[in-house]
Amino acid sequence: MLNTDPPGRLESVNLAAGARHDLPARAGSTGIDKRPVTGPVRLGESGVEGDTIVALADHGGPDQAVYAYSVDDLRWLAAEFDRAVGHGGAGENLTVSGLDCSHAVIGERWQVGEAVLQVRAARTPCRTFAGFLGVPDLVKRFIAGARPGAYLAVLRPGSVRAGDEVRVLDRPDHGVTTADLMLAKTVDRDRIALVATAREFLGARERAWLGRVLDARLAG
Repeated sequence: MLNTDPPGRLESVNLAAGARHDLPARAGSTGIDKRPVTGPVRLGESGVEGDTIVALADHGGPDQAVYAYSVDDLRWLAAEFDRAVGHGGAGENLTVSGLDCSHAVIGERWQVGEAVLQVRAARTPCRTFAGFLGVPDLVKRFIAGARPGAYLAVLRPGSVRAGDEVRVLDRPDHGVTTADLMLAKTVDRDRIALVATAREFLGARERAWLGRVLDARLAG
């Protein structure tokens, strides 16, 4: 379905210049600490040029090449956890305005600068994120807030920079959002059947999870 909504705006592009070793992380270090950079940055099929990704089993890869979060979501984080949260403060590569990343439809395509991206997955919070913001009970509260942001694949590589338009080109009719996906994977198993209607647009990790869950239900 073609989209006619007005475009949003890319407020900043954020990269982790290196790994941090002082936060709880299964891999021993993390690339969550991302900061805004100036000038154009290339988005490629394997990720954001110049960014640091450590836990490759959970982050990165073609279906999670780029992570986007909105300024409205960042404001919610700051209010919910009583913290100053700037651009990059959720570990996002793209901070955007005028676009709802946390209710983006799985499979919708975005034009950002020269690049074309597709929503494939949602963030599931972890203890590394909790440690980064210094909020021990972040995981539970983040899930309850249903503001996961959007992981995107890069369909057409290209350069992006702060100030670029972010335009939703089209979105599937199934209506399953990134919030639906995160909730189905965590606290709301009743959404699994809904998420299954978007299976063809999910990233490989999410399809594998969905397959295991559905197989278990059949076996049960």
